[in-house]
Amino acid sequence: FVLKNLILKYKEVIMYLVFGVLTTVVNIVVYYVAADCLKINYLIANIAAWFLSVLFAYVTNRKYVFESKSDHILKEMISFFSARLATGALDMGFMYVTVNFQILPDFIAKIVANIFVIIANYVLSKLFIFKKDGE
Repeated sequence: FVLKNLILKYKEVIMYLVFGVLTTVVNIVVYYVAADCLKINYLIANIAAWFLSVLFAYVTNRKYVFESKSDHILKEMISFFSARLATGALDMGFMYVTVNFQILPDFIAKIVANIFVIIANYVLSKLFIFKKDGE
């Protein structure tokens, strides 16, 4: 009973984490198939993996995490992709500064950057992209 209440109370966050893991799997699988199986250049494979994983994230976040009922799907999608581009730039900038100036080792910097990116993506999605009427 207590567990059920906790799950219901934090359903949105739990769903966000579940689909975040699945989004990461999509990204890795698409990259692997494109780069290793299809022998596509690694940068192009990475762009394809990013695009398809963000598209997957948009669909799952819209339907299962934030349960959006908005009729403005194109606007919502553009906002989602724009936010992901912005947090991707945040990731790159953080990595550049912390690694180039030897503030953190690259692997630690990547973990810290990802924590910031995950939080920023959730906040942007919750407050701006999938905002429910009246919020």
